[in-house]
Amino acid sequence: MVALEQKRPIKTSGAVAGDRRSLSRLLTGVLCAALALTMLLSLGWGAADETDVLAALFGDPTMRDEVIVWDIRMPRMLTGVLVGAALAVSGAVMQGLFRNPLADPGLVGVSAGAGFGAVSAIVLGGFLPAPVIAVVGHYLVPVAAFLGGWATTLLLYGIATRGGRTSVATMLLAGIALGALTGALTGLITYYATDDQLRDLTFWGMGSVAGASWAKFMASAPIILLTLIAAPFLARALNALALGEAAASHLGIDVQKMKRIAILTVAGSVGASVAVTGGIGFIGIVVPHLLRLVQGPDHRGLLVNAALLGGIILLLADAISRSIIAPAELPIGIVTAALGGPFFLWILLKNRNLVEM
Repeated sequence: MVALEQKRPIKTSGAVAGDRRSLSRLLTGVLCAALALTMLLSLGWGAADETDVLAALFGDPTMRDEVIVWDIRMPRMLTGVLVGAALAVSGAVMQGLFRNPLADPGLVGVSAGAGFGAVSAIVLGGFLPAPVIAVVGHYLVPVAAFLGGWATTLLLYGIATRGGRTSVATMLLAGIALGALTGALTGLITYYATDDQLRDLTFWGMGSVAGASWAKFMASAPIILLTLIAAPFLARALNALALGEAAASHLGIDVQKMKRIAILTVAGSVGASVAVTGGIGFIGIVVPHLLRLVQGPDHRGLLVNAALLGGIILLLADAISRSIIAPAELPIGIVTAALGGPFFLWILLKNRNLVEM
């Protein structure tokens, strides 16, 4: 009897852990089905409501339906899925790295740096030599945004690293400072923009997938997909890091190497996303937190499900932006901010002890 009583807590504990893993796998299946349905609905949602999506995908469509579905809506939908997944996974990685549910990819200065690069390209691109413009073409703004995000991240990493060790606290503070600096430089360049350029800057800064095309998708997809594939390999290290850096090191985790990979993964993912769609906020905070409430903090399932749920939420936000003032469209960044802002305040109030100095 004594032996049986001693074994019961172990059995119960294993059952709880198994239940969490089973719940995570079940949630993955549900999210996969939901994402497929949302993608199909996204293809059928638009100003041309009479479009026969099924015929365009599987049948004999008219030329009009084929153009609308394959040339306009398909790249927009795929871009939304990838960007939503990238932002959500980046948020989960950053929250695991900082061990704080309030962390966001913008903390490392990627969004601010990418914004500075894009604004510079829009305003100052006309001063580039004609051969350069001819080579870069329509990729000028995305390339500049991506390079701006990477440059800011590398600078931040250099500031926060000393003696071969990267300080997360220094990275946070330096990210705030670099964000303010790049914001000031962006404002300075914006001051010299023309009226047409100011309009472009305004809508780009609000974020939108309306300008998605196959060319932009093909330019950003390899980088985003590479980071999405790499992120799950950080799951074990992020789980160990939740116990503290010392404990993670004792468990065999190379903490410094993990930090470096996590930062570069977030930089590449968010930089490529911002380069294509502009600034879209709050997905990186909201999605990981929602999943933790349902399935727990285990990053092995969290990172995969964050990619699925991030794509779903961005497609739903895009559908709202297209329908709320139809036939015009709201920038998707306004929708995500309106929905994510109150949710962020709720997280902040719930976790006040994490931000008290």
